[in-house]
Amino acid sequence: MVPGFPDRLIPVDEAAAKELKKRTLTNLYNQRPAWLQHAHKALDEAVAAAYGWDPDIPDTDVLARLLELNHQRAGK
Repeated sequence: MVPGFPDRLIPVDEAAAKELKKRTLTNLYNQRPAWLQHAHKALDEAVAAAYGWDPDIPDTDVLARLLELNHQRAGK
């Protein structure tokens, strides 16, 4: 037990154990529930704002700009 974190879920029976095994990050991302999509959008907008970029910047441009920033930093 870690203070500030919830206790580990313990299944009450075999059916619950089987259902609990389906709760993986891979399955969560494959299902993409609305709350996760909204969280990603908010994070993307916050990162764009931090860099002074348009919030609707395409992913390819984000990657290109971050790579360029990384190269600039490595050159120092």
